[in-house]
Formats: sequence, C-alpha cells, structure tokens
Amino acid sequence: MHRAGRNLLVAFTIAAYGQSPPPAADSEIVTDRPDITESGIVVPKGTLQFENGLTWTGDHGHTTLDLSETLVRFGVSDRSELRIVVPNYLESLTGPASASGFGDVAVGMKQQFGPLPGEFDLSVIIALSIPTGADRISSHGYDPFIKFPWSKNLKDGWSIGGMESLFWYTEDRRRNLTGESTLYIEKQITKPWDAFAEYGGDFQQWGGSKEVAHFGTAYKITPKNQIDFHFGFGLSHATPGRFFAVGYSFRIDNVWKR
Repeated sequence: MHRAGRNLLVAFTIAAYGQSPPPAADSEIVTDRPDITESGIVVPKGTLQFENGLTWTGDHGHTTLDLSETLVRFGVSDRSELRIVVPNYLESLTGPASASGFGDVAVGMKQQFGPLPGEFDLSVIIALSIPTGADRISSHGYDPFIKFPWSKNLKDGWSIGGMESLFWYTEDRRRNLTGESTLYIEKQITKPWDAFAEYGGDFQQWGGSKEVAHFGTAYKITPKNQIDFHFGFGLSHATPGRFFAVGYSFRIDNVWKR
C-alpha cells in the first residue's frame, strides 16, 4: 500500500508503450464484483453497466442487510470510464444500538493502462465519497480514495490478480488513513462460469486490522448479463464473522453513439 504513489508514476510512464485494443462493444461483460478486487479493465466506450447485489452480514451478535450495492459504470472513452456508487441501504436486523439508512454516494473515474508487458492488466481508480447518507450511517466527510487493480491470465483457464488501495476515511471527525491489499486466484470452469478464492486486508492508521477470506462464483447467463454468489469470514477480531451475498449485473451497449 505504501507503493501506491510510485505505482501511479510507473503506470503513467509505461502507458505509452504498445497495448492491445480497448474493450469492444461486442465483448462479454466484465464486472468489478463479486470479489473485493476491481477488474483491471474499463467498460467499452458508450456502454452503461449496472452492478448490483445484496449482502447479509453477521458481526459479533449484530446482523445487517445491505442493498442494492449498485455501481454504475459508463464508458466515456476507449480507456476511461465514469463511476457512480449509488447510496447503499443498510438495515440492521438484530443487535443493540442498531442503525439503518442510506450510506454515502461516491463518484470517480477509472483509467486503464494495460495490458502491459507480460500481459498484465492494470488500472487506476480515483474517487470521492460525498456525505449524503443518514446521520448514523454517513462518515460526515468528503473521503477520497485511490485503487490500483491488476490481473494476469495464466494457463488452462487460471488467472491471478490483486489490488492496492488507500482510503482517507473520516471517523470521529478525523482522518483514519487505511491501506487495503487484496490477492485472488480464479479458475474458469466453463466459458461462462468461473470461481475464485481471495484474501482481503484493511490496515488502519488507528484501530485493528480487518482481514477476510473470501470465496465466490459468477455465471454469465448471456454475454451481457451475469449473476454471482459469494461468501466469506473474518480472519481478525475487528472483522465481521461471516457474510453471504448474491448479485446481478447487466450491460447496455451503444448508449452513446461513437
């Protein structure tokens, strides 16, 4: 996570080298879910993509439901997309001092640099969370974050990837700089069906680390429609004990004519 600034400089330096063509409108849907790691590519130019989900979480006697986890992605150029995180609704089902309501909206951009030498896909995501949520849900601050997702295809349908991120969260009216690292391995079982195993860890300036083991699968019911299921459990005390989730994503091409 401390390499984030250096990685950004390297990415801009090598972006001018030869790259394969950007995603085409007739390509299959590629989503940033269900794993924590975002994809290393953008949606095609002129494409509008909606990624949605629902998560049930059990956290030391508290249970919550999150929906609709909607991320809207719009391809504004061959290698750039606009991103909007729609306010998520959090419903506390059990536990003392429960809170319910909508979270904050976030807006940002994603820039694709890869494939790079060695057939690595690499992108940078820069975004800002805006305090629009309910009083007990919102951070009450303008919270920037930056992510560097990468991936690489291996042999026989296997692939690996990960992401290094920095978040400037507002907690109790002060910044709590948080670094996040993820690493996954994925297997394409059939052409429309894949499964993954992933590690994710948040390391805060103040407070304990939050680490999870994460597993899931995604299936393309059509080239532009995908369903997913994933689950995980905490590896540290500060992390929710377990969670289960489902999702549905779809893509609309040629919203904006080239």
